[in-house]
Amino acid sequence: MTNSTRNEALDELLEMHWMMDMIQTVDVGIVVFNRQFEIKVWNGFMEAHSGFLPSDVRDKSLFSLYPDISRPWFEQKVKSVFDLRTRAFIVWEQRPYLFKFRNYRPITSTAPYMYQNIVFSPLVSATGQVEHICMMVYDMTDAASAKKQLLSLQVKEAEQNEQRAK
Repeated sequence: MTNSTRNEALDELLEMHWMMDMIQTVDVGIVVFNRQFEIKVWNGFMEAHSGFLPSDVRDKSLFSLYPDISRPWFEQKVKSVFDLRTRAFIVWEQRPYLFKFRNYRPITSTAPYMYQNIVFSPLVSATGQVEHICMMVYDMTDAASAKKQLLSLQVKEAEQNEQRAK
């Protein structure tokens, strides 16, 4: 092995290391699962909010860890991601959360649970097949609380305007 080849291999290893560190420390939940819904990646965000270590969940079924997630609904939701290689989404306005994580900002938000937006992205393998999906979980609690407060204020203002008009 030449010095140049050794340096390239070391550079690739170092790049892989900082990429894995980034996945673990980003303030977004990252879960990778296969067609059997077995978890392959569980990052630091998910660990912090679920209480499960990556070693606790690796190769376990998402549904065994979260039995309140409707399997038929979830399978239908991600079917197009596997089959059509398209992204799919869950927004908090339609479903407040997928994972019932406690709100960790009780002072700035009155919500008991974390509101979440979820993005499902296909992961295409070297063979060109989609055998895994990357699920990204975004904490939308602050935005949801702000929107709910704004709507509440708008309703109060409309009621006051209605009273004044009488």
